[in-house]
Amino acid sequence: MKQHIENKIFHIEILTPKQNSDTLDSDLEKFAEKYQAVMDAGYVACITDNPMGHLSFQATDVIPELGLPVKPEQLMIHLNTFHTKEALDQILDTAQKIGCRYLLVVSGDGSERLPKLKPEALGEACNAVTSVELLRYIRRVYPGVFHLGVAFNPYEPQDHELEKMRRKLEAGAEFICTQPVIGRDERVYALRPFGLPVIIDAWMSKKLHLLSECVGYTIPEDTPYDPIANLQELQRNYPECGLYLALLGFKTQFPRLKELWK
Repeated sequence: MKQHIENKIFHIEILTPKQNSDTLDSDLEKFAEKYQAVMDAGYVACITDNPMGHLSFQATDVIPELGLPVKPEQLMIHLNTFHTKEALDQILDTAQKIGCRYLLVVSGDGSERLPKLKPEALGEACNAVTSVELLRYIRRVYPGVFHLGVAFNPYEPQDHELEKMRRKLEAGAEFICTQPVIGRDERVYALRPFGLPVIIDAWMSKKLHLLSECVGYTIPEDTPYDPIANLQELQRNYPECGLYLALLGFKTQFPRLKELWK
C-alpha cells in the first residue's frame, strides 16, 4: 500500500451490478469497461461488497465470469460481515485463487435480505461479529495471503472510533481507508500515531447531500460542491496519504485523473 501512495496511484471505486438488475447484461458490460480502464491506467480497482445493503454480485463472481485480468497490485476487494460462513469462505478462496492481495475489511451495511456472520462460526465468543473478528479470522485461516485494510469514520465519537482502531490494529490491520473527507478534517491526523498507510476517501459525486447519513447531519440537496476542487484540496492537505475516489464519473472525471496527481 505504501508504494501506491509513493507512486501516486489512485484507488478507484467500482460497484458490481445488483442481483435484481433488469439490465444485467448491460451492467456487466459497463463494469468490465470500467474495470479494464482502471487496469490499463495503472490504478487500483476497489470493488464494493453489497454497498448500502443492496444485494449485489461479488467481485469474486464477476471477475472470473467475465474473464477479466487480475493484477495483484491493482485490485482491492471490500469484504463485510454480512455473509454466511460458507459464502465468506468461498469469497476468500476465490480471491486467493484469482490472485487478489488486498482486502478492505469492514463491518458493512446490512439489510433484512442479508445474512450476518455468527461469532461461533468464526471461533469467536462475542455478541456480534465486527470487522475486528473478521480480521482475526482471515489472518488465522489465510496467513500471509492478504494485506488487510480497515475503515475509519471521522464522524463518529472519536474516543470510541480510535479505540476500535487500536483493536483493528491488534487484529492485523495493515492500512486504513477513511470515510469521505471534505476539505480539511483535523480528526484524520489522529491516525498518525498508528503508523499505518492512510487512504483518504474523496467524494466524486456532485450530490453532496448523499453523505448526510455518513456525516450524521442533513446536507441540503442544493449545497454547491465541486468534487475536483475537493480532490485537489485533499492532495494539498494530506500529501502523505493515498486517495480513494468514490462515485467517480468515468465519462468526464476519469480522463482528467492523470493531470490531477503527478
